Amino acid sequence: MKYKIVKFQTRKNSPKATILLIYTGGTIGMLYDDSGSLVPFNFGHIMDRISYLRGFDINITVISFPEPIDSSSIQLEHWNDLAYIIFENYDSYDGFVVLHGTDTMAYSASALSFMLEGLNKPVIFTGAQLPIGAARSDARENLITALDIASSKDGEKPVVSEVCIYFSYLLLRGNRSKKVESSHFNAFESENYPSLAEAGVDIEYDYSALGAYRKDARLSYKKILDTNVAILKVFPGMTPGVVENILSIRGLKGVVLETYGSGTVTADPWFADYLKNAIKNNIIMFNVSQCTGGRVMQGRYQTSKMLADIGVVSGSDITTEAAITKMMYLLSNEDSIKKVKERLKIPLCGEMS
Repeated sequence: MKYKIVKFQTRKNSPKATILLIYTGGTIGMLYDDSGSLVPFNFGHIMDRISYLRGFDINITVISFPEPIDSSSIQLEHWNDLAYIIFENYDSYDGFVVLHGTDTMAYSASALSFMLEGLNKPVIFTGAQLPIGAARSDARENLITALDIASSKDGEKPVVSEVCIYFSYLLLRGNRSKKVESSHFNAFESENYPSLAEAGVDIEYDYSALGAYRKDARLSYKKILDTNVAILKVFPGMTPGVVENILSIRGLKGVVLETYGSGTVTADPWFADYLKNAIKNNIIMFNVSQCTGGRVMQGRYQTSKMLADIGVVSGSDITTEAAITKMMYLLSNEDSIKKVKERLKIPLCGEMS
């Protein structure tokens, strides 16, 4: 893919940081045309839209996808492109800001948290609920503060050294985040992990929650290539035919099982039989709660004990977004089902307790 690259010198003297701004698409990069429809604008002209960025003591390089992508159309190749751009430019910049549509931002941030092994610099995803040209847009604050966070240092070290989402005054761990609002500015939350920072007059960081800076870490880039996964959400009245059709998908390797509460499912014997048969056929089952907060505790109730007994892997307090991307990542980069199961159980980059 050929990218559009534009560099901005925000100050003539030596800047405090250099930031790579990667524009993929989304509402943040849209304007209203004469007919009132939203259309993407050339993000190379971002300084014309937010001229006060020139007052920042940072240098910004903008890389734009050739064609802006609606986040609902994000695919594996876009994750691989994003991760590779960061990997290829890692030594040249102090931090990275990714502008992305909100609908799948939590999926993309989760995916990159796994793909960028050894990350020791900030990768901040942000976007907007209203386009940057709208009078009441949240785009300006989100972008400016994301850039500020990406350029913040504690001495020679970055304050943030992980993949995050910044939105509506909160900095969240990317693989702990979930989109919860489509009509309000506070679109994201992280119920099972504290906010990493809150922006007000000052940006107040929760240093106990931030991922640790690792002096000797070295970045490596791992692709996600395997899409042979599915999400099965249990619900009252679910029929055997629904479960059978999902579990009999050709080439299926893994299923994120969205269960009730702390990991419970129906006690109907047919359901357990389908799961047992799938596990015997080397399909990995990963148990994730449908609840926004809380966690899976297999064995707390009889129906969840059954899941543990037949070999379903507990997802603890992981989000569905992180669970499905973690499964794809491991299936793409591990050589055995046993190893995938072992690594699903443990936190790789702060995605679960």
